[in-house]
Amino acid sequence: MKTITVSHVSKTFGKTQAVRDVSFEVEKGRIFGLLGPNGAGKTTTIRMINYIIPQDEGEIIINGEKVSPKTQKMIGYMPEERGLYKKMKVGEQLMYLAQLKGLKASDAREKIKYWLNRFNAYDWHSKTVGELSKGMSQKIQFIATIVHDPGIYIFDEPFSGLDPINSELLKEIIIELKGSGKTILFSTHRMEQVEQMCDDICLFNNGKVVLTGNLRQIKKDFGKNTVLIEFQGDGSFLDTLEEVRINNRSTNFAEIRILNGLDSQEILRRAMEHSEIHKFQLVEPSLNEIFISTVGEDNIKNQELLK
Repeated sequence: MKTITVSHVSKTFGKTQAVRDVSFEVEKGRIFGLLGPNGAGKTTTIRMINYIIPQDEGEIIINGEKVSPKTQKMIGYMPEERGLYKKMKVGEQLMYLAQLKGLKASDAREKIKYWLNRFNAYDWHSKTVGELSKGMSQKIQFIATIVHDPGIYIFDEPFSGLDPINSELLKEIIIELKGSGKTILFSTHRMEQVEQMCDDICLFNNGKVVLTGNLRQIKKDFGKNTVLIEFQGDGSFLDTLEEVRINNRSTNFAEIRILNGLDSQEILRRAMEHSEIHKFQLVEPSLNEIFISTVGEDNIKNQELLK
Protein backbone atom coordinates (compact mmCIF):
# COMPACT_ATOMS: atom_id res chain seq x y z
CA MET A 1 0.00 0.00 0.00
CA LYS A 2 1.36 3.41 -1.01
CA THR A 3 1.31 5.98 1.80
CA ILE A 4 3.00 8.81 -0.13
CA THR A 5 2.97 9.14 -3.92
CA VAL A 6 4.93 11.94 -5.58
CA SER A 7 4.20 12.15 -9.33
CA HIS A 8 6.09 14.38 -11.79
CA VAL A 9 6.46 17.21 -9.27
CA SER A 10 8.37 20.39 -10.12
CA LYS A 11 9.06 23.62 -8.23
CA THR A 12 10.74 26.84 -9.36
CA PHE A 13 11.85 29.82 -7.28
CA GLY A 14 12.46 32.77 -9.57
CA LYS A 15 14.93 31.57 -12.17
CA THR A 16 16.00 28.54 -10.12
CA GLN A 17 14.28 25.22 -10.71
CA ALA A 18 14.71 23.52 -7.34
CA VAL A 19 12.80 20.32 -8.20
CA ARG A 20 12.42 18.90 -11.71
CA ASP A 21 9.88 16.22 -12.60
CA VAL A 22 10.37 14.22 -9.40
CA SER A 23 8.48 10.95 -8.86
CA PHE A 24 8.73 8.30 -6.12
CA GLU A 25 6.50 6.25 -3.82
CA VAL A 26 6.73 5.51 -0.11
CA GLU A 27 5.07 2.31 1.05
CA LYS A 28 3.24 1.94 4.34
CA GLY A 29 5.29 0.63 7.26
CA ARG A 30 8.68 1.19 5.62
CA ILE A 31 11.61 3.55 6.16
CA PHE A 32 12.39 5.63 3.07
CA GLY A 33 15.59 7.69 2.79
CA LEU A 34 15.93 10.87 0.73
CA LEU A 35 19.60 11.38 -0.12
CA GLY A 36 21.62 13.88 -2.08
CA PRO A 37 24.08 16.78 -1.90
CA ASN A 38 23.17 20.15 -0.41
CA GLY A 39 20.86 22.02 -2.76
CA ALA A 40 19.72 18.85 -4.52
CA GLY A 41 16.01 19.51 -3.85
CA LYS A 42 15.33 17.24 -0.87
CA THR A 43 14.04 19.84 1.57
CA THR A 44 11.91 21.56 -1.08
CA THR A 45 10.31 18.20 -1.87
CA ILE A 46 9.69 17.53 1.83
CA ARG A 47 8.03 20.93 2.23
CA MET A 48 5.72 20.20 -0.70
CA ILE A 49 4.77 16.83 0.79
CA ASN A 50 3.96 18.65 4.04
CA TYR A 51 1.85 21.24 2.16
CA ILE A 52 4.07 24.06 3.41
CA ILE A 53 4.73 25.22 -0.15
CA PRO A 54 2.70 24.22 -3.23
CA GLN A 55 4.16 22.36 -6.19
CA ASP A 56 4.10 24.15 -9.57
CA GLU A 57 3.46 20.94 -11.47
CA GLY A 58 2.61 17.34 -10.67
CA GLU A 59 0.64 15.70 -7.89
CA ILE A 60 1.29 14.55 -4.33
CA ILE A 61 -1.05 12.03 -2.70
CA ILE A 62 -1.03 11.15 1.02
CA ASN A 63 -3.11 8.14 2.05
CA GLY A 64 -5.22 8.50 -1.07
CA GLU A 65 -5.81 12.26 -0.73
CA LYS A 66 -4.19 15.23 -2.44
CA VAL A 67 -1.97 17.23 -0.10
CA SER A 68 -3.97 19.76 1.90
CA PRO A 69 -4.38 21.04 5.46
CA LYS A 70 -6.15 17.71 6.13
CA THR A 71 -3.11 15.64 5.12
CA GLN A 72 -0.86 17.86 7.25
CA LYS A 73 -2.59 16.41 10.31
CA MET A 74 -1.58 12.90 9.25
CA ILE A 75 2.13 13.76 9.46
CA GLY A 76 4.65 14.39 12.22
CA TYR A 77 7.21 16.71 10.63
CA MET A 78 10.62 17.60 12.03
CA PRO A 79 12.17 20.34 9.85
CA GLU A 80 15.88 20.88 9.39
CA GLU A 81 15.47 24.43 10.70
CA ARG A 82 14.31 23.76 14.24
CA GLY A 83 11.24 25.74 15.32
CA LEU A 84 11.14 25.76 19.12
CA TYR A 85 10.29 28.86 21.15
CA LYS A 86 13.46 29.67 23.06
CA LYS A 87 11.80 31.50 25.96
CA MET A 88 9.18 28.82 26.68
CA LYS A 89 9.79 26.04 29.16
CA VAL A 90 10.28 22.60 27.66
CA GLY A 91 7.22 21.04 29.31
CA GLU A 92 4.94 23.95 28.44
CA GLN A 93 6.12 23.94 24.86
CA LEU A 94 5.62 20.22 24.37
CA MET A 95 2.15 20.48 25.91
CA TYR A 96 1.25 23.39 23.62
CA LEU A 97 2.45 21.60 20.48
CA ALA A 98 0.76 18.31 21.46
CA GLN A 99 -2.57 20.05 22.00
CA LEU A 100 -2.21 21.84 18.67
CA LYS A 101 -2.09 18.36 17.13
CA GLY A 102 -5.34 17.41 18.87
CA LEU A 103 -4.21 15.60 22.03
CA LYS A 104 -6.21 16.09 25.22
CA ALA A 105 -4.21 17.64 28.05
CA SER A 106 -4.26 14.45 30.14
CA ASP A 107 -3.07 12.30 27.22
CA ALA A 108 -0.45 14.85 26.24
CA ARG A 109 0.91 15.02 29.78
CA GLU A 110 1.29 11.25 29.95
CA LYS A 111 3.00 10.97 26.55
CA ILE A 112 5.34 13.90 27.23
CA LYS A 113 6.43 12.31 30.51
CA TYR A 114 7.07 9.00 28.75
CA TRP A 115 9.21 10.50 25.98
CA LEU A 116 11.18 12.83 28.25
CA ASN A 117 12.04 9.83 30.43
CA ARG A 118 12.91 7.79 27.34
CA PHE A 119 15.48 10.45 26.37
CA ASN A 120 16.73 10.82 29.98
CA ALA A 121 15.46 14.38 29.77
CA TYR A 122 12.72 14.71 32.39
CA ASP A 123 14.89 17.08 34.41
CA TRP A 124 14.66 19.50 31.48
CA HIS A 125 10.89 19.87 31.94
CA SER A 126 11.19 23.28 33.63
CA LYS A 127 14.15 24.58 31.62
CA THR A 128 13.64 27.07 28.82
CA VAL A 129 14.64 25.94 25.35
CA GLY A 130 17.23 28.73 25.26
CA GLU A 131 19.10 26.98 28.10
CA LEU A 132 19.50 23.76 26.12
CA SER A 133 22.42 22.68 23.97
CA LYS A 134 21.91 21.97 20.28
CA GLY A 135 21.72 18.25 20.93
CA MET A 136 19.25 18.67 23.77
CA SER A 137 17.07 20.94 21.63
CA GLN A 138 17.21 18.32 18.91
CA LYS A 139 15.76 15.71 21.23
CA ILE A 140 12.96 18.03 22.35
CA GLN A 141 12.12 18.79 18.72
CA PHE A 142 11.99 15.06 18.01
CA ILE A 143 9.61 14.49 20.93
CA ALA A 144 7.40 17.34 19.68
CA THR A 145 7.26 15.61 16.29
CA ILE A 146 6.19 12.17 17.52
CA VAL A 147 4.21 12.87 20.69
CA HIS A 148 0.78 12.96 18.96
CA ASP A 149 1.41 9.51 17.42
CA PRO A 150 0.65 10.17 13.72
CA GLY A 151 0.82 7.44 11.07
CA ILE A 152 3.52 9.18 9.02
CA TYR A 153 6.79 10.75 10.17
CA ILE A 154 9.00 13.01 8.09
CA PHE A 155 12.40 13.90 9.54
CA ASP A 156 14.76 16.36 7.81
CA GLU A 157 18.33 15.70 9.00
CA PRO A 158 17.20 14.14 12.32
CA PHE A 159 20.72 13.16 13.44
CA SER A 160 22.21 16.64 13.08
CA GLY A 161 23.82 17.83 16.31
CA LEU A 162 23.55 14.48 18.11
CA ASP A 163 26.48 12.61 19.60
CA PRO A 164 26.92 8.89 18.75
CA ILE A 165 25.05 7.67 21.83
CA ASN A 166 21.99 9.82 21.18
CA SER A 167 22.14 9.04 17.45
CA GLU A 168 21.85 5.35 18.36
CA LEU A 169 18.91 6.09 20.65
CA LEU A 170 17.16 8.03 17.90
CA LYS A 171 17.81 5.23 15.41
CA GLU A 172 16.42 2.69 17.88
CA ILE A 173 13.21 4.71 18.32
CA ILE A 174 12.74 5.23 14.57
CA ILE A 175 13.06 1.47 14.03
CA GLU A 176 10.52 0.91 16.84
CA LEU A 177 8.11 3.31 15.12
CA LYS A 178 8.47 1.31 11.92
CA GLY A 179 7.81 -1.87 13.90
CA SER A 180 4.51 -0.43 15.10
CA GLY A 181 3.42 0.12 11.48
CA LYS A 182 4.41 3.76 11.02
CA THR A 183 5.67 5.08 7.69
CA ILE A 184 8.91 7.07 7.93
CA LEU A 185 10.58 9.33 5.40
CA PHE A 186 13.80 11.05 6.32
CA SER A 187 16.53 13.10 4.71
CA THR A 188 20.11 12.74 5.89
CA HIS A 189 23.76 12.98 4.92
CA ARG A 190 24.62 10.10 7.27
CA MET A 191 25.07 7.20 4.88
CA GLU A 192 25.78 4.66 7.62
CA GLN A 193 22.42 5.46 9.22
CA VAL A 194 20.66 4.94 5.89
CA GLU A 195 22.34 1.57 5.35
CA GLN A 196 21.34 0.42 8.82
CA MET A 197 17.76 1.67 8.72
CA CYS A 198 16.25 2.24 5.28
CA ASP A 199 14.20 -0.20 3.25
CA ASP A 200 14.08 2.08 0.20
CA ILE A 201 15.95 5.18 -0.98
CA CYS A 202 15.64 8.04 -3.43
CA LEU A 203 18.82 9.81 -4.51
CA PHE A 204 18.52 13.44 -5.66
CA ASN A 205 20.98 15.48 -7.69
CA ASN A 206 20.40 18.92 -9.23
CA GLY A 207 16.69 18.80 -8.47
CA LYS A 208 16.12 15.44 -10.16
CA VAL A 209 15.78 11.85 -9.02
CA VAL A 210 18.81 9.94 -10.28
CA LEU A 211 18.29 6.66 -8.45
CA THR A 212 15.38 5.20 -6.49
CA GLY A 213 14.21 1.81 -5.32
CA ASN A 214 14.76 -0.92 -2.78
CA LEU A 215 18.13 -0.46 -1.08
CA ARG A 216 18.94 -4.17 -1.07
CA GLN A 217 18.21 -4.45 -4.80
CA ILE A 218 20.19 -1.31 -5.67
CA LYS A 219 23.27 -2.67 -3.91
CA LYS A 220 22.83 -5.99 -5.69
CA ASP A 221 22.49 -4.24 -9.08
CA PHE A 222 25.76 -2.40 -8.55
CA GLY A 223 27.46 -5.78 -8.25
CA LYS A 224 30.35 -7.07 -6.18
CA ASN A 225 32.94 -4.71 -7.55
CA THR A 226 34.43 -3.38 -4.33
CA VAL A 227 37.49 -4.91 -2.66
CA LEU A 228 38.09 -4.71 1.07
CA ILE A 229 41.71 -5.42 1.92
CA GLU A 230 43.51 -5.53 5.25
CA PHE A 231 47.28 -5.90 5.13
CA GLN A 232 50.49 -5.45 7.06
CA GLY A 233 53.44 -3.88 5.30
CA ASP A 234 54.10 -1.53 2.40
CA GLY A 235 50.90 0.00 1.07
CA SER A 236 52.54 1.66 -1.93
CA PHE A 237 51.00 -0.97 -4.24
CA LEU A 238 47.76 1.00 -3.92
CA ASP A 239 49.38 3.89 -5.78
CA THR A 240 50.16 1.66 -8.77
CA LEU A 241 46.56 0.56 -9.36
CA GLU A 242 44.75 2.00 -12.37
CA GLU A 243 41.03 2.06 -13.20
CA VAL A 244 40.09 2.04 -9.53
CA ARG A 245 38.96 4.50 -6.88
CA ILE A 246 40.42 4.03 -3.41
CA ASN A 247 38.17 4.87 -0.47
CA ASN A 248 38.75 4.86 3.27
CA ARG A 249 42.47 4.28 2.91
CA SER A 250 44.46 3.97 6.10
CA THR A 251 47.79 2.45 7.15
CA ASN A 252 46.62 -1.16 6.97
CA PHE A 253 43.26 -1.00 5.20
CA ALA A 254 41.70 0.13 1.93
CA GLU A 255 38.32 0.00 0.23
CA ILE A 256 38.93 -0.20 -3.53
CA ARG A 257 36.21 0.33 -6.14
CA ILE A 258 36.97 -1.43 -9.44
CA LEU A 259 35.91 0.93 -12.21
CA ASN A 260 36.56 -0.67 -15.59
CA GLY A 261 36.92 -4.39 -15.32
CA LEU A 262 40.30 -4.71 -13.59
CA ASP A 263 40.73 -8.28 -12.37
CA SER A 264 40.45 -8.37 -8.58
CA GLN A 265 43.10 -11.10 -8.56
CA GLU A 266 45.56 -8.61 -10.07
CA ILE A 267 44.98 -6.38 -7.06
CA LEU A 268 45.64 -9.34 -4.77
CA ARG A 269 48.81 -10.27 -6.67
CA ARG A 270 50.28 -6.77 -6.36
CA ALA A 271 49.31 -6.58 -2.70
CA MET A 272 51.06 -9.88 -1.93
CA GLU A 273 54.27 -8.62 -3.51
CA HIS A 274 54.47 -5.84 -0.91
CA SER A 275 52.50 -6.92 2.14
CA GLU A 276 51.14 -9.70 4.30
CA ILE A 277 47.42 -10.02 3.54
CA HIS A 278 45.04 -10.54 6.47
CA LYS A 279 41.78 -10.02 4.60
CA PHE A 280 40.81 -9.82 0.93
CA GLN A 281 37.11 -9.68 0.15
CA LEU A 282 35.06 -8.80 -2.94
CA VAL A 283 31.81 -7.17 -1.77
CA GLU A 284 28.88 -5.03 -2.85
CA PRO A 285 29.67 -1.31 -2.62
CA SER A 286 28.71 0.69 0.43
CA LEU A 287 25.92 3.22 0.07
CA ASN A 288 28.52 5.95 0.35
CA GLU A 289 30.29 4.48 -2.68
CA ILE A 290 26.99 4.25 -4.60
CA PHE A 291 26.31 7.88 -3.71
CA ILE A 292 29.72 9.00 -5.00
CA SER A 293 29.43 6.87 -8.13
CA THR A 294 25.99 8.21 -8.98
CA VAL A 295 26.34 11.95 -8.29
CA GLY A 296 30.13 12.39 -8.24
CA GLU A 297 32.29 13.91 -10.95
CA ASP A 298 33.30 10.49 -12.20
CA ASN A 299 29.80 9.09 -12.66
CA ILE A 300 30.59 5.51 -13.56
CA LYS A 301 27.20 3.87 -13.22
CA ASN A 302 25.41 2.74 -16.37
CA GLN A 303 22.77 5.19 -17.53
CA GLU A 304 19.89 2.76 -17.17
CA LEU A 305 20.08 3.17 -13.39
CA LEU A 306 19.98 6.95 -13.65
CA LYS A 307 16.73 7.35 -15.57
